[in-house]
Amino acid sequence: MAALGIHEIVNFEQYLGLPSLVGRKKKEGFNFIKEKVWKKLQGWEGKLLSQAGREVLIKAVTQAIPTYAMGCFKIPLGLCHEIETMIKKFWWGQKGEKRKIHWLKWEDLTKSKLEGGMGFRAIAMYNDSLLAKQAWRILKNPDSLQHKVFKARFFPNCTFMEAKCSSSGSHAWKSILHGREVLLRGCQWRIGNGKAMSIWQDH
Repeated sequence: MAALGIHEIVNFEQYLGLPSLVGRKKKEGFNFIKEKVWKKLQGWEGKLLSQAGREVLIKAVTQAIPTYAMGCFKIPLGLCHEIETMIKKFWWGQKGEKRKIHWLKWEDLTKSKLEGGMGFRAIAMYNDSLLAKQAWRILKNPDSLQHKVFKARFFPNCTFMEAKCSSSGSHAWKSILHGREVLLRGCQWRIGNGKAMSIWQDH
């Protein structure tokens, strides 16, 4: 490596804002997201903010930070919960170790305002929706470079919906398959001439 002048990639390095390698310690690989959120919240903590100001900052900035990474990878659930815990503390005005009462459960705050919530994002579910969007893009654009690369590597002899998850698959591919599972919960065939469907397997 030294003779060629090539820099060796080690764990948790980033390229274009994403982890270069995602190994078994996935939480450590994506911990930079939590650190970014924490820095933002720490910067606002000492300022006098109204609840409306807190709402805008949470929705427009804090919950937007993980979006890029979540559009490519499935983020560990434990990390999602830790990020949501920091957001909850900021929303209820907790500073440092001084605890504040949380008057509503987080599940209630993630409901729309029409249902009595605040419209905050449930981070894990938002992650699933972004990955489902990637899976839909592969499904509907067979001529795209993304589809061609994944097909050549992971499902050369079948369709995307029939592709299997293998132990040798990258975390990016496994994340897309997770998004496909979200699609499968609601996907159905619109019957045309019937040639492309399986009577016994397809919904």
